Amino acid sequence: MKKHTVVDSPYGPLTLVAEDGVLCGLYMAGQRHRPPQEAFGEPDETPFAEAAEQLSAYFAGELREFTLELRLSGTPFQRGVWAELTRIPYGETRSYGELATVLGNPKASRAVGLANGRNPVGIIVPCHRVIGAAGGLTGYGGGLDRKRRLLDFERGTALF
Repeated sequence: MKKHTVVDSPYGPLTLVAEDGVLCGLYMAGQRHRPPQEAFGEPDETPFAEAAEQLSAYFAGELREFTLELRLSGTPFQRGVWAELTRIPYGETRSYGELATVLGNPKASRAVGLANGRNPVGIIVPCHRVIGAAGGLTGYGGGLDRKRRLLDFERGTALF
């Protein structure tokens, strides 16, 4: 059974979704590929104490790596991409092509981009750390401004 809550962040409200007590979604307001509100289940803060605490520590600059149990629903390829995203260190970036190469298919950068865009747990699974081959910012479900702000924050070049 799904439950959800909304927590504040420097990027506006974040909707956290859990299934059977395990985090399965983090969505920003206006996010592309955001499921409809009715898919989030009943409002309930109970399963989200640890997630809210870690997000708060992250936004305070005190946490660089999340240690939450996640339940990510997607294809095997998508789950592989999302697993690689969690291996990109705080403050660093990788290109879609670099991720495709790590996944064993250097020609799959477009597929990596599509999987990246379907990440159901943004910020915690850091899809914002993926950039274009030439180093430019490319698509982000939460919007390029948020992506830029998250990257600047992690690099220590911006404050909230």
